[in-house]
Amino acid sequence: MHRFANPARFARLSARALPWAWAVAGLALGSGLVGGLLLAPADYQQGDSVRIMFVHVPSAWMAMFVYAFMAAASAVGLIWRHALADIAAKAAAPLGAGFTFAALATGSLWGQPMWGTWWVWDARLTSVLVLFFLYLGYIALWQAIEDPGKAARAAAILALVGVVNLPIIKFSVDWWNTLHQPASVLRLAGPTIHSSMLWPLLLMAVGFKAYFVAVLLLRMHAELNWRRIRALRLTAGESTDSSHGFATLPAERASL
Repeated sequence: MHRFANPARFARLSARALPWAWAVAGLALGSGLVGGLLLAPADYQQGDSVRIMFVHVPSAWMAMFVYAFMAAASAVGLIWRHALADIAAKAAAPLGAGFTFAALATGSLWGQPMWGTWWVWDARLTSVLVLFFLYLGYIALWQAIEDPGKAARAAAILALVGVVNLPIIKFSVDWWNTLHQPASVLRLAGPTIHSSMLWPLLLMAVGFKAYFVAVLLLRMHAELNWRRIRALRLTAGESTDSSHGFATLPAERASL
């Protein structure tokens, strides 16, 4: 694991992976949209409104996946003090918040014609809303604490505590009475959705995953560059202070 925590090695590996991630994202999303919007049949009950599923369901899957990834990276950073793991978690958080917001928004658009209301406070919807607030809280912690080391530790604890919400989201339709339909793809007995709708849905899921990987790598590169610039500025500030007779080391410099 320590091999992959080296920023230089990460830069080399990610540079190779990035074009492939963009290529998979473009092909999968393009094929999935064509299959979902043009080739898949309309539902016999929901009509064409069922096509919202091809964005809503992958967004919901990614909202949970990104948070699980963020929590795992936070645990690695908290236990083994891998700065690159903290950077990965920080970079993933806005993406996860975006996926969660997309799931909530498309779910509301889909629910209005199906349920006759934009929102209901049932277990599934409420727990996903809590997930969105967890993302916002995680991002806010990074913004509120200036020292990167302290910010990473505080945000990691929040991410790990919030993991308890993931099984609630997953099993809420089984544990409580809810308007939300039970799982129709990820179930032990196999998918209940017809193959003409299943394959575009899976392609969209692959496209969303590849898009996440590509943007995550870009955000991690940007964060690493920002930290290098910050370290150079602090070093320049130390040199200036030393030239005026001051030899104190800024507290925030010690955390880099």
